[in-house]
Amino acid sequence: LDLDIDWSDVFRHVHAVSKTNPFWNELSASNPFVHDIAASNRNENNKYLSILKEKPYLFSKVSSNRDSLASSGDELDIDCLLRKTSARRSGRSKSVSDFLDIVDNRRFNPHKTAPQKTIDSDMTWLQNDREAYKMAWLSHRQLTRSCLDLEAMSHSPGWAQTQATDIHVVCKLNHEGGSVQLPDSDINIHVPVGHVLPGEFQEVGLKAILNPPSSFNNELSSTISPLIELRLSNLNTREAIFLEVKVAAKVKNDPLSQVMSDIVCFYSLNKEGPFKKLENCYTYQDTIQVKLTDLSHVMYAVIAVQANKIQPPATNVWDYVHRTVSVGIYGPKYIHPTFTTVFTVFGHNYIPGQLTICDIKKRGKNMPPVVFQLWGKHTFLLEKPQDLNISLVSCDPDFEVKMEDQSKNIKEEELKTGEMVRQQFLFSMLGCREMHFFVFLVQIKVLKSSQVMQFHVTTPDPAPKLSGIINRPKRLQNRKEIKSAPLFLIPAVKYPKFQDKTLSVNTYGVALKTVLRQNKIDYLLEYFKGDTIALLGEDKVKAIGQTKIKEWYVGVLRRKIGLVHCKNIKVISKEQAMDTADSELTTRNLVEQIALPFKKLTYIYSVVLSTVSESVYDWRALAEVLGYSHMSLDDFSEAHADKESERVAHVVKRMKEDCHANKKKRLFLYELIVALLKIDCQGLVARLTQDTIILTSAVKLGKYWRELAERLARLTKQQIEAYEVPHQGKNGTVALEMMWKPAYDFLYTWGAHYGDSYRDVLQDLQSALDKMKNPVTKHWRELTGTLILVNCMEVLRASAFSKLEEE
Repeated sequence: LDLDIDWSDVFRHVHAVSKTNPFWNELSASNPFVHDIAASNRNENNKYLSILKEKPYLFSKVSSNRDSLASSGDELDIDCLLRKTSARRSGRSKSVSDFLDIVDNRRFNPHKTAPQKTIDSDMTWLQNDREAYKMAWLSHRQLTRSCLDLEAMSHSPGWAQTQATDIHVVCKLNHEGGSVQLPDSDINIHVPVGHVLPGEFQEVGLKAILNPPSSFNNELSSTISPLIELRLSNLNTREAIFLEVKVAAKVKNDPLSQVMSDIVCFYSLNKEGPFKKLENCYTYQDTIQVKLTDLSHVMYAVIAVQANKIQPPATNVWDYVHRTVSVGIYGPKYIHPTFTTVFTVFGHNYIPGQLTICDIKKRGKNMPPVVFQLWGKHTFLLEKPQDLNISLVSCDPDFEVKMEDQSKNIKEEELKTGEMVRQQFLFSMLGCREMHFFVFLVQIKVLKSSQVMQFHVTTPDPAPKLSGIINRPKRLQNRKEIKSAPLFLIPAVKYPKFQDKTLSVNTYGVALKTVLRQNKIDYLLEYFKGDTIALLGEDKVKAIGQTKIKEWYVGVLRRKIGLVHCKNIKVISKEQAMDTADSELTTRNLVEQIALPFKKLTYIYSVVLSTVSESVYDWRALAEVLGYSHMSLDDFSEAHADKESERVAHVVKRMKEDCHANKKKRLFLYELIVALLKIDCQGLVARLTQDTIILTSAVKLGKYWRELAERLARLTKQQIEAYEVPHQGKNGTVALEMMWKPAYDFLYTWGAHYGDSYRDVLQDLQSALDKMKNPVTKHWRELTGTLILVNCMEVLRASAFSKLEEE
C-alpha cells in the first residue's frame, strides 16, 4: 500500500490522543492503522520505499534463503524491503510498521525515481473508507494473527504461524553486473558488465509462481518450469540480460525425438499473456539459457517442451523427453496429537520450502489458510503421464494414518495440467503417550507399470507446550533423517568441472595497523600496516580473539586464508586496490585450506558413508576427483554393480582403506571434503560439516555441556537430567567418558530446530561456546575454521564452476 495516503480527516482525534496517551509511542509502533500517521509526524519526507535490498548475496544457493523477499500470495507485488535476517526468520510476514522502520530515513529523488517505479499503486479509493483500508491491509498480510482462528490455534499450536509463503529474491547491481539466484532453485538471472551506465544501478526482483499458464499444457506442449516473474527498476540499459533455468526434462537422444521436439522459452509482459516464443535460447541437456533483449519493468517467462507433431507410436509430447516429477511432503511447523500432511506433485523441479494450504478441514469445517513447511522431497523419472497411487505408512507404533487416508490416487489427467496436485493425509496419535517426532514411509506406485518409489520422512518435534521433555527414541539417536535407497535408477547427474584458476575478488581491505601475535592463533591472519587483504565476501564472523569476542572478515593474505578484525581494515573496492599480488589465491589452494578443520574433527564413519552414498549420484565423478579415474565397472563386485549408491559407497570405502594404510600422509575426512567441494556438492559438505561439528563439540565439552545447555536453550536442571538418564550406569550416574552422549543428544536436538540453516547453527554454537566461563574455543579453533569454510562457498562456486566459460 502507498504510504503517503492522507488519513487526517478520517482520524481527527488521533493527534489529541497522542498527546494524552502515555503509551502512544508503543501503541503506534505495533498498530498499522495509526502507525503511518505517527511516522508522518516524525518524518514528512518518508514517501518513497525501495522495493529491493541494498546488499545482495550473489551466486549463493546455500545462503539465499536468509535474503529472500516473501509475501503472502501469488498475486502480490514485490513492494517491500526486508531487513537482513537469519535463515530461520526470513519467511516471517512484515507489518506496515516494519516497512516504515526499514526505510531508515532514506529518500529517493522523485524526479529520478518516478519514471523507474516498478510498482504502480492506486489506492486513492481507500482514502475515506477506513474499513476498506483495513480489509486491504489484512488481505495483504494474509496470514497475520488477525486472520487466524484462535480456537484452532489452541488445539493445533503448529498451525499458528504467521510466516509468508512465496519465495522471492531481490538484488541491487551496479554497472559491474552479477548474478541473482532464486533461493533453493536452479533459476538464475545473469547481468553482464556494462548492463547499466557507471554510477547507475539495476534493481532485480525474481519470483516463481508455482502454477504455470494452463494453455501450454496439452498433447503438443508441456511446461517444465514455474512461471518466472522478473522485475527491473532501470530500463536505461546497454546490454541484455540472461535467464538460466534448469528444467524438469531433457529431449531424448534418438533422432525422432531430436527432430520432433524442442525445449523453448515463452515470454510476456503480462501474467495472463499473450506469450511469444523467444529465439535467443541455448539448451544444454536439462539447462536452458535465454537472452532477454525486450526489457520491461515487469516480465514473465515460462519454459516448455514442444512437439511439432505427434508421430506414432508416440501419443503426446512426453514420449519425446525424459521427464522428471518432483514431489514434496509438507506439514505444520510442529506436530500435535492429530495433524495433516500434504503430498504435493509439481510439474517442474522447483520445490518451495513453504506452501500455503487453503483447503484444510477440521471437524468438518474449513480452516484458515495455513503455511506448511517442507518435511521431505523426492524426484523420480516418469516416462509418460500415468495414474499414481500414493500411500503413507507410519514407522512408529505410537502414530497411525487415518484409515481412509492410507492410500490415495492421482489421475493421469491431473499430471498433464502441469499444475500442483495435492493429497492430504491425516495422522493421529494412539493413546495418551508422550509426544515425540517419528518417521513415516512414503510410497509411490505407477499403476500401469511395476515402477515403485519410496522414501522416508522425519517429522519435526512436537509443539513446545505438548513436548515436555523430549526423550529421543534410541533408534533415532544417530540421525534425524532416515532414507532408503530408491528402487529405481536415478537419472544421470552431470557434475560441473572444477577449474583451477585465480579467485575473482571484488572487495579488498587495507590494514590500518600491524597485528603480529606472540602466541599464534589458528585461523587468525597476521598483517602489516598498509597490506592489501582480499575479502572473500561481505559476511562477518563472530568469534573470540585473544581475549574477547569480535567481528571478523574472511580474508586472504600471502596465500593464507584467515580472519581479520573488521576494525583493523578499511574496506575498498577492486578499482581502488593498488597492489593485489600478495592477496591472490587459486581455487585449488582455497579448497585445500578451507577443508583443513576436517583433519581434526571427530566423525562416525558409518554415518559419513551412508550420507555420501545417498547424496552423490555419479560414482565416476567422485572417483575422478579422489584419484581413481582408472576405475571401471569391472572393478565392482556383483553386490556393488546394481545401484549407483552402492558404487559410490564402494569408492568411498576404497579411499578409506588407502588412507588407513598411509595414516601419516592421508586423512580420510579431509580428502573426502576436498573431493566433494571439487564436484560442487556444497549442500552435502554443509550437512557433513554440521554433523561433525556437533559430534566433536559434544566430545570436547564432556561434563561442561550442562553449562552450554543453560546458555543455548535455558534448560532446567530436570531437563538436563532427562538427557542424562538414558546413559546412566548401574550407580545412577553418567561416567565421565560417556558424558559426550547426552551432550550429543542435546546438541543434535537443538540443531534440528534450525532446519537447513547450518550457518546459523555454526555461528550460534560458536558464540555460545565463546561465552562460557572457560571457553573450549580458546584452544579448539576448528569450529572457527568451519565458519570460514561456509563463508567461502559462494566465492568458490563463482570462480571454480563458471558455466558460461565452459560453454
